[in-house]
Amino acid sequence: MTATLGVLGGGQLGNYFVLAAKNMGYQTAVLDPDPHAPAGVNADIHIVAPFDDLDALNQLASLCSAVTVEFENPPVTALEHLAQHVIVRPSASAVAIAQHRRAEKQFCQSIGLSVAPYEVLETQDDAARITSNGVTQTHLDPLSTPLIMKTSRNGYDGKGQQIVQHLSDTMEHWNSLGNVPCIVEQKIALDAEFSVIIARGEDGEIALFNPTQNVHVGGILDISTAPAQLDAQLWEEGQLAATNIAEKLDYVGVLAVEFFVSRNKLFVNELAPRPHNSGHWTLDAARTSQFEQQVRALVGKPLGDTSMTCSAVAMVNLLGDRWTHGEPRYELAVSQTSAHVHLYGKKTARPGRKMGHLTFTSDTVDAAANNAVSLRTAITR
Repeated sequence: MTATLGVLGGGQLGNYFVLAAKNMGYQTAVLDPDPHAPAGVNADIHIVAPFDDLDALNQLASLCSAVTVEFENPPVTALEHLAQHVIVRPSASAVAIAQHRRAEKQFCQSIGLSVAPYEVLETQDDAARITSNGVTQTHLDPLSTPLIMKTSRNGYDGKGQQIVQHLSDTMEHWNSLGNVPCIVEQKIALDAEFSVIIARGEDGEIALFNPTQNVHVGGILDISTAPAQLDAQLWEEGQLAATNIAEKLDYVGVLAVEFFVSRNKLFVNELAPRPHNSGHWTLDAARTSQFEQQVRALVGKPLGDTSMTCSAVAMVNLLGDRWTHGEPRYELAVSQTSAHVHLYGKKTARPGRKMGHLTFTSDTVDAAANNAVSLRTAITR
């Protein structure tokens, strides 16, 4: 009998997991409250229910031999409940750390990794201390503006963030975020941003994709290029840090670790306990995609070959803003053998919404990036 694999979440990451699993001979089940969720369209079974619905979770567990996640904010209690009945990878404890910015930073510091200086903002006393420029809990020097206030939970693509230009504005910005628990982080001078996508198997096997250099616009990833154009020491430090994180979390699955580079020093920015937007290039330019790797880790198979199939690749996001003048002219991309267009099957285009992405392979990173950006402009004019 064919095994069924489950995924909590039905967005584009879940959809690529479903497609990878089906290509490997598995049936699939998705739990997502959106009846139009992209992954639900291609899955064998789509359970339309809230993520914390016990009946739905029990149904998913009864159908599946193993379950994973496609976003970082599923209820941890839901994962804990599933784990009583079925294999869940990554674990609820690992996801709990990755989905909470304070816990994430404290964990990284506890294993000897650097993060940007920050303050915890959870109470009125915290706000008063930050406003008065008190000494931070994580750095010897007082914070200096500009700062970035980030909600501890549920922030992504620039959401749940405020730039604090003056310490006296701390309370105003916190009020605008609903006075939920936050961290207030020093805005450091960035030389580069990059991510490492790592997979870890149940036996501790590690597989690393080439580090990917990233550029964000308005808090949303705009372009990723691989291999990252970094000093060899930073490249190695990033891979060692990602490996350290995965091992210390006893992580099983695919994990994305985002890094800042400032004055030739590495800082961990965020962890994502699932495949990542910056790893989409692996669909077209790696021998094993990050989604096939996710399936392999989930079912306990040996991890796949992460080597690139070309010299360089660039990925650009297609946001809903680019639908302003109508449907993009995909035929311009299809006519180029080095280009690949991926659409996520979302019915409504909205500004800032990820509708798809475009990849372009080439002999050099600069050529791949320039061609990808130019092609995106051409098809969305």
